[in-house]
Amino acid sequence: MSRILIVGAGLTGSLCAMLLKKEVTTAMYLALWDKAGDIGGRMITASSPHNPKCTADLGAQYITRSPHYAKEHQNFYKELLSHGILKPLSSPIEGMKGKEGDCNFVAPNGFSSIIKYYLKKSGVKVFLKQCVTHINLKDSKWQVSTDAGSAEQFDIVILTMPAPQILGLQGDIENLISERQSAI
Repeated sequence: MSRILIVGAGLTGSLCAMLLKKEVTTAMYLALWDKAGDIGGRMITASSPHNPKCTADLGAQYITRSPHYAKEHQNFYKELLSHGILKPLSSPIEGMKGKEGDCNFVAPNGFSSIIKYYLKKSGVKVFLKQCVTHINLKDSKWQVSTDAGSAEQFDIVILTMPAPQILGLQGDIENLISERQSAI
């Protein structure tokens, strides 16, 4: 059984987990680690400590589907719309500049609801407050270490966090990144 780790519990990490679950037919252990205490990454939805029904999206407040990508992404939008996770933006936003054919959407329950939907659909095991610091190649496996000092081995590691965080990783990953950068 392959052991796969996705690092980053934002939109990319959650969608990656869902697509892996959908496309991979062999047995796998799929885990997702994130350094934060909640899922969402740059699309996190925060709740008021005094009223959980009072929320605010701290990242995107709406998303735009351009006609250029409509065919490739149409099924994702259809699915999210059919489950009520997205709905069309019905009011213009002052200063908003759109292009001909753009469609804008909002998430009535916050943009974290998209991430939660994909994570649930994927069945991935989510571990929060797991800040990856080192990635080393050991016995043909990737040994991933956290700031708490724990380490686990995986066959595949997928990094979905922002580039500055990836560039801050230590271990054998540093050499791989340096080699790739010098080849560009």
